[in-house]
Order: sequence, then structure tokens, then C-alpha cells
Amino acid sequence: MMSSSALRSLARPVAGLLTRRALARPASRLLSDANDFYKTHTARDVIIRREDDVAECSSYPDVDRLEKFGQYVATILPKYVQDVRMTCLNELEILIHPEGIVPVLGMLKDHTNAQFKGLMEITAVDVPSRPYRFELVYCLLSHHYNARCIVKTYTDELTPVDSVTALFKSADFGEREVWDMFGIFFSGHPDLRRILTDYGFEGHPFRKDFPLTGYTEVRFDNEVGRVVYEPVEVAQEFRKFEMDTPWELFPNFRETPEHLLEAAAEKAAAEADAEEKK
Repeated sequence: MMSSSALRSLARPVAGLLTRRALARPASRLLSDANDFYKTHTARDVIIRREDDVAECSSYPDVDRLEKFGQYVATILPKYVQDVRMTCLNELEILIHPEGIVPVLGMLKDHTNAQFKGLMEITAVDVPSRPYRFELVYCLLSHHYNARCIVKTYTDELTPVDSVTALFKSADFGEREVWDMFGIFFSGHPDLRRILTDYGFEGHPFRKDFPLTGYTEVRFDNEVGRVVYEPVEVAQEFRKFEMDTPWELFPNFRETPEHLLEAAAEKAAAEADAEEKK
């Protein structure tokens, strides 16, 4: 059994702790209830604070800040950044050299003033008339700053580009889709294989030189009891239908039929004869 003096000695620290907690509650409650605390106090008065001047803006997107950020990226990465521009939709586009894919995207992901940690999409555009026919597009999102950024680079059908799967996990399926549809090879990808087309598919459907009908067609053969692949057989020749209608939507992009030209010439000649007789 403990003596009464020993019990009193143990109770004193506990009573003091409870007293301090009771006194501290009103202060913490008042601090949480003060909505304008971060606005009335300066930065040195708090340890953790909202970055109102960075994360919040009066309009979305903040074009001025995006433009300044693009100039900042071009300044610190002059080796890779070839151009920075704002599109008509107020989107920031950074045009880079193919060798700068990993350095630039890594900087945009890890830099404190960027934090574009979300790779929303990878796609490509095929322009066969260009020396580098493919334009590779990366769409980035910064949740911290509520901003978007588009990074573009270029390549051809023979030159591989670096994979960014080590930076963004979402790049795995995106690069596989670009490889399947356009045939752009990503070096360093852990599992680069087709994802949308069937096994044994030949060609890349989103290339401009890929025929609209494709090369093979699929049907179920009742004799063999399975799906078979056969060369495409077009039932008829391609025909251009001339439909004369007063509701023509694109008259400037169609050839005028000969009978309409003849009728217009006859009408103009008749009007000219009528004027001469007068």
C-alpha cells in the first residue's frame, strides 16, 4: 500500500498538466475560429501558412503568371527549351528538344514553383510533310497551383524517345497507346507492347498514310469455328455522290456540276441580250 504522501506527490504533476491543458483550450479554439488569421498576421508570425499569393488567383487560368513561369523555365533550361508560347485558349505550351524530355518533365514535376505531378495525357500528331513527322504532346497538371501545362517535342518513325515511366506511373499505358497508334518507340519502357489493337496487328492506325479501310478484316468462320483474318475486299469502287441541294453546307469545297455551269452561262447570255435590245 502506498502512503498518502506518495499519492499526493503523484497527483501534483497530473493536476498541473490538466490545468495547463484547460488553460490552453480557449487559445487554440480562438485560433481556429479566427478566419482572418492568415491575412492579419505576417509570414514570420506563423510556421505553416497558406500560399495565397501563389495558389489563389482571381481568374482561371492566370495568364500573366503562366507566361512568367514559361519565361522562367526557358531561362533555367536554355539547352532544351526551344520556344514558349501562350495559345489562343490561354494554355502554356513549352516546346523542347527530344533529348530534354526527361530533364524538363522532371523539373516541372519536382520544382517547388511548378509541382506538375500529374501527367494527364500523352498523345501525338502526325504531319507527314514535316521532316520530323510526329509531334509528341504531354499534358501536365499541377494540383497545388491549379495550373496546366503542355510540353511538345518532335520525332520521326525511326528515332526513339526517352520514356518517362520512371517519373510518372500514368505514362505506362499512355506510351503504349502512342506506340500502338503512331509507332513512336519509347526507349526504357518496361513493357512496350500494343494495348488497343489485336495480337499480330500490322501497321499503326493513326498515321496519315494508313488506309481508312485497313489491311485486314475480321469475321467468324462457321466451318473452322473461330474468328479468321482476311484481306479487305471492298464491295464497290469509291464513288463521289453529287447531291444538288439548296442547303449545301460547303459550296466552296465542291466542284460545281457541268449542267449548273451551263445553265448559269445561258442565263447570263439571255440577260446580256435583253440589255442590248433595250
